[in-house]
Amino acid sequence: MLKGAAALTALPALPALAQSPDPWDRARRIAAVFDKPLPIPDRDFVITAYGAKPCKVHQVKGQPKVREPGLVTTPVPGTHDSHPGLSAAVRAAHEAGGGRVLIPAGDWYLKGPITLLSNVRVHLAAGARVYFSANPRDYARDGEFDCGANGKLVLSRWQGNDCLNFSPLVYARGQKNIALTGEDWTSVLDGQAGVPFEDGSGPGWWGMNQKAALPGALHQGVDNPANAPLAAVVPHLDAATLARIVGDRPNARSDEKYLPALSEAGVPADKRVFGLGHYLRPSMIEFVDCENVLMQGYLAVNAPFWIHHPVKCRNVQFSKVRMESIGPNSDGFDPESCDTVLVDGCWFNTGDDCIAIKAGKNRDTGYGPTRDVVIQNSVMNSGHGAVTLGSEMSAGIEHVYAQNLDVRNEHWATDPLNTVVRLKTNMNRGGYLRHFYVRNLKLPNGVRIKPGFYTPIPGGPVPAKTVPTGGGAVITFDCDYTPSFDLVRDRPPEVSDVHISGIAVSNVKTPEGSFGCYQAFVVLGPVANSYNGPAGKPVLPVRNVTIRDCDFGTPVRADAPWYVHNARDVVLSNVTIGGKRYDRKLSG
Repeated sequence: MLKGAAALTALPALPALAQSPDPWDRARRIAAVFDKPLPIPDRDFVITAYGAKPCKVHQVKGQPKVREPGLVTTPVPGTHDSHPGLSAAVRAAHEAGGGRVLIPAGDWYLKGPITLLSNVRVHLAAGARVYFSANPRDYARDGEFDCGANGKLVLSRWQGNDCLNFSPLVYARGQKNIALTGEDWTSVLDGQAGVPFEDGSGPGWWGMNQKAALPGALHQGVDNPANAPLAAVVPHLDAATLARIVGDRPNARSDEKYLPALSEAGVPADKRVFGLGHYLRPSMIEFVDCENVLMQGYLAVNAPFWIHHPVKCRNVQFSKVRMESIGPNSDGFDPESCDTVLVDGCWFNTGDDCIAIKAGKNRDTGYGPTRDVVIQNSVMNSGHGAVTLGSEMSAGIEHVYAQNLDVRNEHWATDPLNTVVRLKTNMNRGGYLRHFYVRNLKLPNGVRIKPGFYTPIPGGPVPAKTVPTGGGAVITFDCDYTPSFDLVRDRPPEVSDVHISGIAVSNVKTPEGSFGCYQAFVVLGPVANSYNGPAGKPVLPVRNVTIRDCDFGTPVRADAPWYVHNARDVVLSNVTIGGKRYDRKLSG
């Protein structure tokens, strides 16, 4: 069995917050949890006292952005490895009862992860830049679980599913009172995801994704011969059940499809072994089963996968962090199955969702829901969605509050933000999304003008190439997100109680005209024909949605400013689209 099996149990809920006529009272009380600083002793452990030394850097050919070749800065070969010194400083601080591990100004090379321990803050001084080695073996060397040829791995979660995998570049599990901080945005954590692997084995972490893989190379989306046929892994399952999980689709043994299949088949997490020989990139910063977590005041760049991923953590503060990573799956901040989270004063420029709140996928719901999240006073530029709920949310998401956001979309002409308020789930991920409140969002450059259309299961009521769930709407409810990726679709989601106000969209000038979006909003509720489970399970509409005091600018689709399917009681109040005011109740 997996050591520390308590890490797979649900978080205990905080005492119930009293109901108030103003739902934003709850948001204020969530934020107030973080008024008191973490109880970490005020004493320093400077990494140079433990053998760390600055490194020298040079430039090589790589990818500053995915699929954009250019020069990237990286440590010179043979430079000093400061990982042992930093790790020794962390241990010393922890054993002394806590303290601050200080990384001074300069360039530092780490051949391995920063692993945080209770009562320790790792702090980057102004002008400090940490380069994490571009070598997967360095993240399969020190983990708790010895998996033979796959390496010594850690318990992680990859796109909502638990597994043993490479260590994230910054990692902690089961710790309390931990912090990762910087002095300012000259304090840099560099994941080097666009740097070719140091042993010459590939184009780098991003090359494990199909977007940057070399022609003919293995990557996460093609069959991996290291993955045994599922029938050999779970011989007790009957042929019909196996066929339902695996089907006859191509690349069923690719890592990205094999891991969720293991979840559906009931394979325990400690038997889902990836790491070396596999292509599931690690998150840059991931904390699992931790309490009282602070991430503050630094710049994170070039992440292999999701940038920040707290999992089953309680009391998480994410403040004044800047993210610049235009890579595949470079989500900025993905709290998953977490309780009490504050995002405040951050800057997002990402290759995927800026923020994506999550809560497990397939049968991996043991960590419980995500609840009580406040997002405020932040800037969003490139990304798929500014504030996203899902898509991995099988255990549920509730009580999320987003306010006072500058959805600047400053790269609108070359790399636009796809959508702003985004809810995504499907018949596989199921779960619930409820009590989501949004107010006071400014969009000075609108959102993506060209649509990213929904691709349905054939034979359903929604025609293909008609609904811009993948980009182009300011508000997007997508309850049939990429349905064909998941073969088991027997968990209809429930979406309700979403209240949005104060969105102000400005148009941008294009050769085709002046527009703020392709369509103002899309409410695509669960699509019944995507369900393939036992008969009799209800497919509920999206319900109790209000959109008020919003101006969506001018949509490209002025003839059809919104789309609604399987939704009830979508109420518009003082909503302006293309200069026309709407006050009405929609259903569809």
